[in-house]
Amino acid sequence: MLNELVFLSAIAFIAFLIIPQDKKKYCAVAGWVFIVLSLILDLPFYIYEENNFLYPMMAVLSIPFLVITVSELLKDNNLMIYLSRGAAIAFLIYFPFGYIPAIGDWLIETVAGQVAWIGAAIGCHYSLVDSNLLQYGVFRVEIIHACTGIQSIAIMLGLSFCLPTTTKQKIYSFLAVVPVIYILNLFRNVFVVEAYTQQWFNFLPEIASNGEYGYESFFWAHNVLAELGALVFLIVLALAIFKIIPDLGDFARDLVNLYISRVREWTGRK
Repeated sequence: MLNELVFLSAIAFIAFLIIPQDKKKYCAVAGWVFIVLSLILDLPFYIYEENNFLYPMMAVLSIPFLVITVSELLKDNNLMIYLSRGAAIAFLIYFPFGYIPAIGDWLIETVAGQVAWIGAAIGCHYSLVDSNLLQYGVFRVEIIHACTGIQSIAIMLGLSFCLPTTTKQKIYSFLAVVPVIYILNLFRNVFVVEAYTQQWFNFLPEIASNGEYGYESFFWAHNVLAELGALVFLIVLALAIFKIIPDLGDFARDLVNLYISRVREWTGRK
């Protein structure tokens, strides 16, 4: 069901790019509704199986975000049209990797092979034991679609291209996003795999364990350090893109101010 919702969101956003102007807002509304529903329905998995705090927090925050976004879209607010355009572009980039198995599998295997190569070059202990499986001793990490960085690349390119820009700005934004995220994501994977297989962080099982032997090291490496590091990096990267595309910085400021003003209206604050 969750995969179907994300797929429906992708279809709605891609349709947003090609249908007549007066119908775009309805595709955008559908796209945002489907993606937020997928986040909410995924809560049990991230809480009870992954023991992940970032995605549940995003799911909770997505509810007021959805209410404001939909209401402003129906008012033909240009800020929301541009925001939805960014989401549509992101899905267009993501779609072949997420929904065409041959392309998605190729990316996963490429990333796994490169993580193995980097690990061997810098003296890590794990090795590649299958096309996408890295292992040392009894501990193994499977490289999956979420480990490839394609989601972050698609989102940041969607952000970069959501406003009209010059060819020069598009090229600089692309170079700031794709190679930088891809390379840093490889080292992020190296860190997580080595930390887990070598059990660097096997402490506080009462909050970090999901019942699986040794999972604490994966929790601290992947769910805390790597997630927070990626979040900080994406914020810094966004600020760099705002330097390349100044209008994008103004757009982001106006967007944030809009959401804040709507929340203040709900709470009775001006």
